[in-house]
Amino acid sequence: MHRAIIVLGLWLAALNAHAVPPDDFPTFHVPGHEQEMATLRELFWLHYPGAGPKATLWDEWLPDAAFWPAVRTDHHSDNMQRAWKNALTSRIVDPEGYVATHQHASIAHQLGWPFPFWNQGRRGCGWHFSFKNTVDRNWRPHDLSKTDGWTLAGASDAGIKDDGWLIEVTNASAVITAKPWLCHTFEVPFLQLRWNTTGLGAFQPYIEWTTPSATNFSAERRMYFDPVGGGPIHYSMIPMYRHPQWTGEVAQLRIGLGNATPGSVTLQAFFSQYDTRHNINGQNFVRGCAKYFWWTRDLEFLRANINRMRTAIRYLMTEHQALERKVVFTDWVGHDGRTGVKRRPNGRKEIITGQGIGNNYWDLMPFGWLDCYATMQYYDAVLTLARIEREILAHPEWNVPRGVLSFAPEMLERHAADVKTTGNRMFWNNKTQRFNASIDADGNPHEYGYTFLNLEAIYYDFATPAHAKAILSWVNGDRIVEGDTSQGADIYHWRFGPRATTKRNLDWYFWAWNDPESIPWGGQVQDGGAVLGFSYHDLMARLKVLGPDSAWQRLQEITRWFEEVQAAGGYRKYYDGKSREGTLQGGGTAGGLGLDQEFFESVLVPQVMLYGFLGFAPRGDGFKLEPRLPSTWQELDVNQIRFQNLTLHIRATRDTIEIKRTGDSDEAMFLRLPDGKWKTQWLGGDGNLMSASLPVRKGDGAYQVNWSEAAGLRLEASSPNPGRP
Repeated sequence: MHRAIIVLGLWLAALNAHAVPPDDFPTFHVPGHEQEMATLRELFWLHYPGAGPKATLWDEWLPDAAFWPAVRTDHHSDNMQRAWKNALTSRIVDPEGYVATHQHASIAHQLGWPFPFWNQGRRGCGWHFSFKNTVDRNWRPHDLSKTDGWTLAGASDAGIKDDGWLIEVTNASAVITAKPWLCHTFEVPFLQLRWNTTGLGAFQPYIEWTTPSATNFSAERRMYFDPVGGGPIHYSMIPMYRHPQWTGEVAQLRIGLGNATPGSVTLQAFFSQYDTRHNINGQNFVRGCAKYFWWTRDLEFLRANINRMRTAIRYLMTEHQALERKVVFTDWVGHDGRTGVKRRPNGRKEIITGQGIGNNYWDLMPFGWLDCYATMQYYDAVLTLARIEREILAHPEWNVPRGVLSFAPEMLERHAADVKTTGNRMFWNNKTQRFNASIDADGNPHEYGYTFLNLEAIYYDFATPAHAKAILSWVNGDRIVEGDTSQGADIYHWRFGPRATTKRNLDWYFWAWNDPESIPWGGQVQDGGAVLGFSYHDLMARLKVLGPDSAWQRLQEITRWFEEVQAAGGYRKYYDGKSREGTLQGGGTAGGLGLDQEFFESVLVPQVMLYGFLGFAPRGDGFKLEPRLPSTWQELDVNQIRFQNLTLHIRATRDTIEIKRTGDSDEAMFLRLPDGKWKTQWLGGDGNLMSASLPVRKGDGAYQVNWSEAAGLRLEASSPNPGRP
């Protein structure tokens, strides 16, 4: 993996191996396991400041840690929720419904991932007349272009200025013709023009091109795009790949202004772009918005974003043909699942520039075409939107828009079931008994023992029960997959979590990552390395399939490892190359272990206490509790849970659940509990118990709780016991 990101100074400052959480930061309490709980709290606090909004990639993961801690010290929780609200509401959803990546600036697609960029290939083109406000030389050409060879018609050269090349437009229908540059449309799906204008009237700009055989410019080879005005430099992205004649080689390009009056143009840059969009952004955005709403019940936010959420899902259904195919199909240029590094029978490599572009967090690998990872994320996002739609129907008083963009929740649920059935049939590898990452345009599956893919499939309930058991028997070391580089106990070589992959991958990458054999096994996170954050999915999958004792055993190993890390002075000192194996990735440096720097998802691991063992699930009108305690735990106690307008303190034993609250709510909440008979009692402020008769909602059997009645609630189960493994 070669992810690059602007790392927030606040978060870096918080990565102090001995940082002490404030007193009002949540605590986990399990009698007899105080040390492990203190270690988990320290791990949580270490990464919590980094749980604020980042690129869209993290909209699914970071909210799980960001919203619930009721940290009043320095207004942590207020600032966190405000930042997330602003970020989610500001996510760009383009006119077609694609949700932008919001990663840092580069010269790649402005709504996509920051690489690859045009000068990483061989058959793109590009001119930069100014580097003002452009990323540094590692992400762009080193030298500015000259205007030699360019021609102007109806305009004159006014020289290179700070912002770029100034062109005075003197006549109507002016044309700016670039110098000849032979490029190939496969590596130029987009052109980007960085420019601004003054005057020109109501103009209609366009691109025209010639080819080696069609040497005259023609309106038949023309692509219009939107005009821009004055002010800062504008970035126009022109989807050339949509023109039916944009095929094969291109010999020369020109920019027609289509202007009626004189004016001026500042041309900062004109270059080709690969399609670096991601096919998981819509899924992440929908789930991030849902989680924000469930934790805050911010109705203003839901009203402002519900149709953006619906549009994001409809885009996936149509652009990626998910409604028809029941899987996510990605045929963007360069995203067909084929590798950009081919090995010939004689052992020589063929580098296919423009091919193998990534679609997700694992940005060096060409997930695409029939994409399992995007499909299971889509499955979960569809069910998430279905839940939101049901809540909107159940609460007309919320006054949330319905209209033509809305979905019937039953339709979404049926569709999700079809996606699960189709996905398990299409992507399951019967030989290795785990999921293929994708199936490329040649019909070839790609499978390197992706633990993250398979464990997330269990976490999102995408895997069938039989497939989930097969996956965990492999990851747990009980089942050996022949041909794997890592087998049995070695899958947990890095202790804090499973290797990201268990089979060496030298062949399936985007073209610029073409020397993987130069890095030893385990020296890259996507090739035998590991990412701490995704241990959360391992823990949750174990809890679901193997039970709480298995999850607790794994969690104890993580806490022992983290205690050693802290004693050594933190991640960077622990893995300093002197006493143990392991190299850290982060801040632009490649490595095998993803723990700090841009690996914000490390904050996920402690969330197993709330979402896993306690079984807390927020909803718009209440929450669900389904405790699952390991056999050695007498009880689990979690405090400082900020839920909507309340701060909750929840204690669960095998037979009881106690909920204490501070704060006020003038509306009833609905509490969903495991099936069984429950005795309900109010808890007074002095701890005294009072009888309580809670109405039960038809449909889901949720208890209606009016918090004005008392300071808390005690629930006692007769059968089954809530905390029973």
